[in-house]
Amino acid sequence: MNVAVVGANRGIGLALCQQLVARNDNVFAFCRKASPELKDQGVTLLTENFDVTDSQKLSAVLENQNLPTFDILFHVAGIMRSESLEDFNLETLREQFEVNAMAPVLSVRAFLPFLKEGSKVGFLTSRMGSVADNSSGGMYGYRMSKAALNMAGVNLAHDLKPRGVTVLLLHPGYVQTDMTGHRGMITPEQSAQGLIEVVENKGLTESGTFWHVNGEQLPW
Repeated sequence: MNVAVVGANRGIGLALCQQLVARNDNVFAFCRKASPELKDQGVTLLTENFDVTDSQKLSAVLENQNLPTFDILFHVAGIMRSESLEDFNLETLREQFEVNAMAPVLSVRAFLPFLKEGSKVGFLTSRMGSVADNSSGGMYGYRMSKAALNMAGVNLAHDLKPRGVTVLLLHPGYVQTDMTGHRGMITPEQSAQGLIEVVENKGLTESGTFWHVNGEQLPW
């Protein structure tokens, strides 16, 4: 398979590359700056200077590559900041909306020429973006931006269904990465394995649905 991973330099994105390369998939890794670990993975193509918030640059970078059509596109890139009601930081809210909610849509638009009937798009979102699952409050920017990404994913599912492209919203679990301060419950490798299984086991009839890495469907 040909698989694109956007946000491949570390954490879950790096683990996805590792596992996909190990099973002999053709892995195309995209990031702003590659880590030494990513450079050692033996991916088919490594593309740096891939700024997911710049739509013109995204398209220009992709047009200058000799890319195939992709079976799977994983969009992993995201950020998390912490705001409370008392510390309601508009700058970090805007930053998270730009990276977490708007950039994934820009990414899919840029990759459209490389998606075919039967392709699948997996967005890494979070159950923290679930309205029904919110039992603690706080984390305004992260929760709101991931809820917006969930809506964008459902929109894209409708818009891309006539092309035969599946869109899935994926919660990776509470993962031991830099984002969580390595306090997670599962490793990036365990998360990556689950994410690959979920995407491979879902199709167009499940497009626009929200899944936990363990295979459980999540509420909105």
